[in-house]
Amino acid sequence: MRITGLGHAGMFIETAGGSILCDPVIGPSFFGSWFPFPDNRGLDWERFGRADFLYISHRHRDHFDPALMKKYISTDVRVLLPDYPTDDLEQDLRGLGYDNIIYTQSGVPLEFGDLKVMVTPLRAPSDGPIGDSSLSVDDGTASILNQNDSHPLDLEKLLSFSHPEAYFTQTSGAIWWPMVYDLPQDAKQNFARLKRDAQNKRAMYYIEKVDAEHVFPMAGPPMFLREDLFRFNGFGLEDDSIFTDSRQFLAHMKEQRPEQKGYEFVPGTVVELTHGEISVTQSLYTDAEIDRMFDDKWAYLAAQRDARQSEIAAEEASRAAILPPDEMLAAIRDWWEPLLRRARTIRNGVGGNVRFRIGDLDMVVDFPKAKVREYAGEECIYWYTIPADLVSTNIAEHEIDWSNSIFLSMQFEVGRSGKFNEFLTTFLKCLSRDRIEYVENWYSEQSDQTEDAQLGEWIVQRRCPHLRADLTKTAKIEDGVLTCSLHDWKWDLASGRCLTTQGHPIRSSLADEDVRQGSVSAVS
Repeated sequence: MRITGLGHAGMFIETAGGSILCDPVIGPSFFGSWFPFPDNRGLDWERFGRADFLYISHRHRDHFDPALMKKYISTDVRVLLPDYPTDDLEQDLRGLGYDNIIYTQSGVPLEFGDLKVMVTPLRAPSDGPIGDSSLSVDDGTASILNQNDSHPLDLEKLLSFSHPEAYFTQTSGAIWWPMVYDLPQDAKQNFARLKRDAQNKRAMYYIEKVDAEHVFPMAGPPMFLREDLFRFNGFGLEDDSIFTDSRQFLAHMKEQRPEQKGYEFVPGTVVELTHGEISVTQSLYTDAEIDRMFDDKWAYLAAQRDARQSEIAAEEASRAAILPPDEMLAAIRDWWEPLLRRARTIRNGVGGNVRFRIGDLDMVVDFPKAKVREYAGEECIYWYTIPADLVSTNIAEHEIDWSNSIFLSMQFEVGRSGKFNEFLTTFLKCLSRDRIEYVENWYSEQSDQTEDAQLGEWIVQRRCPHLRADLTKTAKIEDGVLTCSLHDWKWDLASGRCLTTQGHPIRSSLADEDVRQGSVSAVS
């Protein structure tokens, strides 16, 4: 088996039973903000476009690049479609002419001669754009797991496919916190360090559980080449950003797990795996060029910035004309109010007013009353400032996921009073009836958590209130605070209150004395 790195989360897998093109992206993505790091334009995209299978893990535009697909990938290719609860990705693909679709089933292997594959989707509101997935591949000569951005909960089921020899996984998150937030600079720096630490812990959790011999960090970080975002590359020019690169993560992994074999996976990296033997070579860049990209990163990024402003200008020229404020307000009101009326759990979870300053429009979304109106001085729990051309473009294109457009672009500002509100973020990426109804049903299903487990001195519901991870495997308790290692969410066990966000309480109580002296993992 041969795996060629294509940049970001992209890879080209050549097997004994055919080739698979995964998440090919050149970009720029998210309103011209994200470019793959390092530059991947010099790859032989014509060759990779002749793959036997195409796998798009999810709809995020740093994994799904329609312009690249139109230019290089035949519409006859067989598409491995993850089994998602809504058909947004399928409709995107069909809209581009890709009708040769193979409907995978969650965690069910498919065989194509010598090639065996399995797509494992995640379906929670917090998983990517309402869905994320991983790809397992085995052709009899080697087995790999391409986890990209997904955070699977049932690793035992995932690894029952086969034990991967090579493991490709995200180690740098795709998020806008805390960079765009209205915070004092010292607070922003502290939150950025905490976020980087949490990302490292989550990546190490999966690396230890998967226990593959060979690990390849990938799926980030991006290059920010817009002048207004350039300072947020890497850890940031002022240590207030979160984007750990693969060389930095490999150094961290070496400290935490010295025996683990890890490798850089950049555009043109070629990994050959055959019956336990591995070779890793470079086909696009020399070792010296790669060292410069990582060790003299700011100079490399500056050169990329100076050379690629025309791509940014072209994206900006493609945006829709700015709507007048009254037309924009009417368009958003007509679009959002019917969704708000259907979103009872989300409305209650947000529980207040959210202000949007969009160019000359100043509006408020009253979640409790399901209303959109002009701002009139109401107290608000969140406030956004967003360029009017971004919102006008999303209205023109009826973009149903503003996290997959505006928010990941980082071309906005936000402030809040209090903690992060997951319900608000969920609403803003569920701007369609299908998505709202799915998420409302999903939340209602999470309320019935009948199984408990003993963790030390505490009896706690076994499933995490956030994404239903098994807390007997992912929880750590210190000083009465439970932390779920998958996303670093925390709960005060004495009160059951979530310390990370509004809502999502946990069921917990101190165990009786005789129970405390028994098994620390007994499940009721």
